[in-house]
Amino acid sequence: MMLRVNEAERVLDLPPGFNSVLLRESGDAFAHGLAIAAQAGAGTLISVGRYDLVELGVVLEPSEPLLSARRALFVGMNAIADAIAAYCPPQREVTFTWPDSIFFADGLLGGLRLGWPKDCAETDVPAWLVLGVMLRAVDLSVEPGAMPTTVSLMGEGFEMLHTDAIVGSFARHLLIGFDQWTETGFDSVASAYLARLSKRKAGERRSIDRNGDLLVNAPLDMGAADRVSLLDGLARVAWYDPGLRSPKACLRIKC
Repeated sequence: MMLRVNEAERVLDLPPGFNSVLLRESGDAFAHGLAIAAQAGAGTLISVGRYDLVELGVVLEPSEPLLSARRALFVGMNAIADAIAAYCPPQREVTFTWPDSIFFADGLLGGLRLGWPKDCAETDVPAWLVLGVMLRAVDLSVEPGAMPTTVSLMGEGFEMLHTDAIVGSFARHLLIGFDQWTETGFDSVASAYLARLSKRKAGERRSIDRNGDLLVNAPLDMGAADRVSLLDGLARVAWYDPGLRSPKACLRIKC
């Protein structure tokens, strides 16, 4: 079931440079972003009017070759985590599972997707990228008296008015993230992302390669790092249920 938000009542508080596109509850923000990116241009932010999901897409125009431009995903991950943190109850934290899954209170909350032109070569600068964001706002599977098996914003103490506020906050943090990348280099973006990324072993050393792959060295291991592919992770979209078009219904553990 999809729950509709009255589009006439929705006013997104977006920073200058963003253009808002509001879709009805049956819309798909990521797919719509991919369809209009070439014409819409950078800063177009697509949002779907649903109560049960925070769902949006944003069009970017990178200045780097596709090989390295995909690191925009990590700017998006940091931005949505900071947006959630701005409105979450005290002593709660947002964490990530590689590369695109978002957890809150040890349960799967949602994730990001990244799209680019299919005909763009790795060494070419893509005309556009599209970031898609989806968070579970309300758990519609919970029946009265039943124990929730998923994590949602409302179930974790957020208020309904926070959902559109998170969209605006995400847009502002996204701008800050790209400004940091431009002014100080990608290391600041990588550090913020890795600080929230779950570890396989205590003490392991991690970094993000120029192509977006995760590099991991075990403690005291000075040899070649283990490489975890960004492209493989993006193709897997481990957090997403395409049948339900929503985050997967996982138990309150990292899955």
